[in-house]
Amino acid sequence: MSQSYQIIYEGGSDEIVEKKSRFIAHVFPVHSEEEAAGHIEQIRKKYWDARHNCHAFVIGPNNEISRCSDDGEPSGTAGRPILEVLQGQGIHDVLVVVTRYFGGTLLGTGGLVRAYSQATQAGLAASRVMTKQPGRKITVGTDYNGIGKLQYIVGKRQIPVMDTRYGEAVEMDVLVPEEEVGALTKEITEATAGKAELDISDELFFAVLDGQPMIF
Repeated sequence: MSQSYQIIYEGGSDEIVEKKSRFIAHVFPVHSEEEAAGHIEQIRKKYWDARHNCHAFVIGPNNEISRCSDDGEPSGTAGRPILEVLQGQGIHDVLVVVTRYFGGTLLGTGGLVRAYSQATQAGLAASRVMTKQPGRKITVGTDYNGIGKLQYIVGKRQIPVMDTRYGEAVEMDVLVPEEEVGALTKEITEATAGKAELDISDELFFAVLDGQPMIF
């Protein structure tokens, strides 16, 4: 069965200062290595005078592709810490580029690891993250006597409603997490004495952001 995972809906940026060195983090949603490479080059051109532009990215629901670069920093002090923050927070399909302007004071191995980790966390905090989960779109057809029961059930279960159409009968499109499909369809069938018509889609991925459901 497919699993839920977090993705970046909208990237953001933030920076931290450590002993006068600036660490500027930019976060991008990405779906291929080529797309990631394009953003990395964009940042390098924008911050051409910076000492380092370090990065890491993970692509795929199971991190099928993951890469990182220290870009001249001591080995393991920049790209790997960025990557570990992404993996630790369970965020996928994401690139983080951290630009460093050297402030004149050496931070040491531990200081660099902390600074790049904190900058990454700051960039992610400035981004919009959402959970992409497997499920089904179910279209429920019912008469007007059954609509109140249906609204009660989906409200109680906090099931996202995409659309409701009123005609001679009522049709409601809902997005249901995969693990709830069986229980929900059973409850609707029992509540409407088998009168509701259910059209269940193939498995898809969906998310809810600011109360608005979306399908991928």
